[in-house]
Amino acid sequence: MASRLFTPLSIKNITLKNRIVVSPMCQYSSVDGFANDWHLVHLGSRAVGGAALLIAEATAVSPEGRISPEDLGIWKDEHIAKLKQITDFISAQGAVPGIQLAHAGRKASTYPAWKGRGQVPASEGGWQTLSASAIPFHGNELAPLPLDLAGIEKVISDFTDAAKRALQAGFKVVEIHAAHGYLIHQFLSPLSNVRTDDYGGSFENRVRLLIQVIDAIQKEWPADLPLFVRISATDWAEHGWDEDQSVELVNLLKTKGVDLIDVSSGGLVAHQKITIGPSYQVPFSAKIKKETGSLTGTVGLITEAKQSEEILQNGEADLIIMAREMLRDPYFPLHAAHELGEDIAWPIQYDRAKPTK
Repeated sequence: MASRLFTPLSIKNITLKNRIVVSPMCQYSSVDGFANDWHLVHLGSRAVGGAALLIAEATAVSPEGRISPEDLGIWKDEHIAKLKQITDFISAQGAVPGIQLAHAGRKASTYPAWKGRGQVPASEGGWQTLSASAIPFHGNELAPLPLDLAGIEKVISDFTDAAKRALQAGFKVVEIHAAHGYLIHQFLSPLSNVRTDDYGGSFENRVRLLIQVIDAIQKEWPADLPLFVRISATDWAEHGWDEDQSVELVNLLKTKGVDLIDVSSGGLVAHQKITIGPSYQVPFSAKIKKETGSLTGTVGLITEAKQSEEILQNGEADLIIMAREMLRDPYFPLHAAHELGEDIAWPIQYDRAKPTK
């Protein structure tokens, strides 16, 4: 019987040749938001390695939306050319190029892990952060400025313009980053959103920004190309965003034409308590898939072919979205196919190294 992992999946006008996705992983290797040859090799090598969909890292829709000063960006037209070179190469390998559009909110202006931790001061190129409310991620950080209505409109416009540029750059899938404690997630969770206007308080108000971003992007993004949303299914913290709210949100996103939910978790608060182990986030994807009927992708310590196959066979997700394992092994899909007894095409340049049965 053919493996589920190597069964194609069609979403709108895009067909993924298998169910393996390269998760967006920040490289912290840009200057002024520009992609460079590192990004070409990072994403290109994994396209050569057989992944069906490669989602470029959290790509800032505005300079103030960067997680770090070294983040990839798509806030100006000059960013398009190098991104187009990358998407052309990915497509030439039979893979689909995707991009995650992001705004870091209060978690912006921070150092990459290898440069230290904490906020980057203005003297080193840091900037004032923004959020739903004036609550810092860490108590020792400068509080973010709460977005006023004009600021919210700018965020919506920035996401919309970024989606238009993504299309020009050749991306075929757009994912809105509403997870991991970044700006949209900050609006979703009552732990970071204590507003008393139309963007705070009730569930309907807290999801309003995400819905407005989706509505605006849908006016510009082609109807025949997929739109994904990444969410954190739970904050792993008391009185925060949780699985039931996630199900309610996904049912709403279905009515908005969102094609797949990339289900992750956590990242909102420093006091989160996460129970980590192999496949530890799969139950969130399974619950959302079962209770909403939406397509889902799952992430989190998925490192093996048989583990991936079992998740799909159990109907717990539709896509396996891999991060660290793809850093360790860019050719994981080629190796997984051999392990599962699937005869898939290798790049012709590497065909002489293909294992025999």
